[in-house]
Amino acid sequence: MPYPVAKHPYMLAATDGEPARRFYDIIVIGSGIGGLTAAVGAARRWKVALISKSVLRDTTTFLAQGGIAAALSEQDSPQLHLEDTMRAGAGLCKEEAVRILVNEGPDRVRELMEICPKFDRSGGDLVLASEGAHSVPRIAHAGGDATGSEVASALAQAMRSGSRVQVLEQEFVVDLLTSGGRCVGAVSLNLRTGEFTLDYASATVLATGGSGQVYSLTTNPAVATGDGMAMAWRAGAAIGDMEFVQFHPTGLYADESPIFLITEALRGEGAYLLNHAGERFMVGVHPQAELGPRDVVVKEMVKQMSAAGREFLYLDATHLDCQKIRQRFPTVYETLRDRGFDICRDRIPVAPVCHYMIGGVTTDLWGRTTLPGLYASGEVSNTGVHGANRLASNSLLEGLVFSDRIVRDLDRYAGASGGSARRLTIELPAPATGKNEPAQLADIRRRLQKLMTADVGIVRDERGLNRALGRIGSLLEELEPPGASPEEYELYNLITVAGHITRAALLRTESRGAHLREDYPQRDDARWKHHINFRLKGDRREGEVFGGYG
Repeated sequence: MPYPVAKHPYMLAATDGEPARRFYDIIVIGSGIGGLTAAVGAARRWKVALISKSVLRDTTTFLAQGGIAAALSEQDSPQLHLEDTMRAGAGLCKEEAVRILVNEGPDRVRELMEICPKFDRSGGDLVLASEGAHSVPRIAHAGGDATGSEVASALAQAMRSGSRVQVLEQEFVVDLLTSGGRCVGAVSLNLRTGEFTLDYASATVLATGGSGQVYSLTTNPAVATGDGMAMAWRAGAAIGDMEFVQFHPTGLYADESPIFLITEALRGEGAYLLNHAGERFMVGVHPQAELGPRDVVVKEMVKQMSAAGREFLYLDATHLDCQKIRQRFPTVYETLRDRGFDICRDRIPVAPVCHYMIGGVTTDLWGRTTLPGLYASGEVSNTGVHGANRLASNSLLEGLVFSDRIVRDLDRYAGASGGSARRLTIELPAPATGKNEPAQLADIRRRLQKLMTADVGIVRDERGLNRALGRIGSLLEELEPPGASPEEYELYNLITVAGHITRAALLRTESRGAHLREDYPQRDDARWKHHINFRLKGDRREGEVFGGYG
């Protein structure tokens, strides 16, 4: 079927008035750890704009509890970190990218600690935690279980303290601007005034985060609507590994959005997973029991829930020292208390929940996408370090390491590209004649999320995936071309991402890492030890599938 996308490379339509124009050396889109790191680094030399759809703190980074993985102790090493990452990635990690991650990671984390001095220490020594599939404790954390907010706040302060970054909050980047086969900036909608602006730059860095809102149950904030992946694909960049969506084992089982995540570090401190008979079901399933790789734990949880006919299991920390738990996990303790649970006395109902998009915009080792002038970092990117299943707490590290590499490459690229963007003319499509009503948009979004959760969720099969593809296409047919509302743009982006996740999941006829096919339960290295990428060729609206990217 044709991929569900807008019928033009730009969703934005022509307007009666001339949009305003702004000119920068570098545009950074997104304010998580990848975007903030890129902006702080690039501003040392270039005039930079950082554009955020919401406010700076409204990111997945800010919600991160666990910490940052890096080989920082004497009993650890980059080689050991590499082996753990490769093992978790189920045969699809790009080894050269992983080597860069683990070798450059320790220095990047130490530099971060100079900006953010609140990393937890004991007697002057850094406290390192254990998490799933790590062979040694290597997770540096700040504020107990508030690493994301501490790191994001420190980076934002470092960015604001300089004078070369223009911070543009509540501006929705609708499309990337392209000319002559390269990215020359972006077009943004000011959510306060309703005005559009054409933002030109020598280079653009996508750091827009993930797409968890494509599912009805997710730990991701409301802004995680896959905007960067969708706009990069419309602009002609390759996206890859879209079938690999990581579900976290311990989302709080509750009727809320986003779902509250209970950090894996709690299991690292000794908490158990129990079934409805009160049994530790991971013992004997994996040598590390509850700290096995996330895909292994989630698969067994699904099995246990199915056998019991229930939608949740239990996380049990009642046997642990309560004072230590309260000190180590203040956010978890207080949040659960507000919801009526005492983690020191109660078993906590948990269920797997959409948490992280492993795939994304395909990049090389310097964060360069297949579209010249466009870079990508963080969850929106597909560097190859995560393979088919991300190792816990490698995500913040990826944003640090590859944004630093992007900044180094910007010094080469931006300096050589010159200021030709000022002379470009962008042709936009005619405005839509129909109108999508707000209630209709909300209804289609809910139906899409339920569809993806039911048919393209944790466990998949051919019948459900084909059904999902057909229904995604039907949802698109209910819509008029987007007008000028952020709700329309988000929905089109979600539909675009959902179509690619579903199509890739249908193509990969095996089970590997986070991708579980009930009808193809075995891993098939002979046929599927390669990657699935999609990109547009010219004006064709069909996806191209090809294996591998180096």
